[in-house]
Amino acid sequence: MTLVDDLKWRGLIQDSTDPDSLVEALNGGNLTFYVGFDPTAASLHVGHLVQAVTARRLQLAGHKPLLLVGGATGQIGDPRESSERSMNPPEVIEGWVARIRTQLRPFVTYEGANGAELVNNLDWTGPTSVIEFLRDVGKHFPVNKMLARDVVRNRLETGISFTEFSYQLLQANDFYQLHVRHGCGLQFGGSDQWGNITAGVDFVRRRGAGPVHAFTTPLVLKADGSKFGKSEGGAVWIDPEMTSPYAFYQFWINSDDRDVSQYLRYFSFKSREELEELEKATAERPQARLAQRALALEVTALVHGEEEAAQAVAASQALFGRGSLSDLSAGTLRAALAEAGLASVRGELPTLGALLRSSGLVASANEARRTISEGGAYLNNERITDGEAVLDPAVLLHGRYLVLRRGKRTFAGVEYEA
Repeated sequence: MTLVDDLKWRGLIQDSTDPDSLVEALNGGNLTFYVGFDPTAASLHVGHLVQAVTARRLQLAGHKPLLLVGGATGQIGDPRESSERSMNPPEVIEGWVARIRTQLRPFVTYEGANGAELVNNLDWTGPTSVIEFLRDVGKHFPVNKMLARDVVRNRLETGISFTEFSYQLLQANDFYQLHVRHGCGLQFGGSDQWGNITAGVDFVRRRGAGPVHAFTTPLVLKADGSKFGKSEGGAVWIDPEMTSPYAFYQFWINSDDRDVSQYLRYFSFKSREELEELEKATAERPQARLAQRALALEVTALVHGEEEAAQAVAASQALFGRGSLSDLSAGTLRAALAEAGLASVRGELPTLGALLRSSGLVASANEARRTISEGGAYLNNERITDGEAVLDPAVLLHGRYLVLRRGKRTFAGVEYEA
């Protein structure tokens, strides 16, 4: 398949400018393109992955990526549907820019003729005076067109500041600046950015440059209509300090059967033939969750590296008695136990029955005795036979952690401090 055939099969092109010329440009190779990421938090989240992996696909096809982190636009904020964004201090945004630039590095390569570059729109926006901006940029934007944008029109009754209203001008100027400075001929982004993106295409034309191209990728929603990228604990972040690699892996493993095939098309670099074969095998054996496992392993390895992905797989197996707990690193073990619920125990070592209660696996001493007598209680994957036995410090994993399990599927962690 051509690049465009592949992108369309995967469902990654929703809207585009001049589809015929876009096909010619994308299939021709040697096109410089950009995609932007605003620093609205200390980390990207999995919702940004569609853009990051699409940039990787384009680079693998021979195109040159410019990954823009919005040090300027991040200080303004793209208008939201409901209310004004909170403005963060410039020094905070500067720190977020640095973190996000680091997070983007695994997705593309920086060597070779089409090696990626990281760019920051503060470099050209910051030195521009208000007068220069109004004359050189604002002059080219009819207010009636800006007011017609859906998010602006919806905010007119509740109110929208001039700051957020002007965001479209800043993003449009980014395209022009990258076209002039780097020969950038394509921008893509999420479908919610279509108005901003086409404004940039039009601005480049009005300045006598171009032609340039644009397309959008679809916004990803779950089958139940909820927003993709959220878990019970909130957003699923790329930064391992904010969402552990284990929790990241579990997010993908828990993908709904109705969603997983589309997620594989969006995020996997397996071929069409491989994915169709995987879809077939998953349909024949849905209980094996083959698609979810393949998805979770590939995306976790892409974002966090193969070693962390392997640790996440090992933890998933070991916690349910299908592997060795001693093979897990302290960080992976703690992250996995934190996801399940991690109780703290201090001072004297308790009995095993008391541990079951303190971990929340049983509600009372009687329930603990009954669970143990029925053979349904485990400590570090070993069956507990005596609830009155005092814990031996030698069984502490990494000198600190215990894994308790009730039955086959319910487990909890204990962190011990002397």
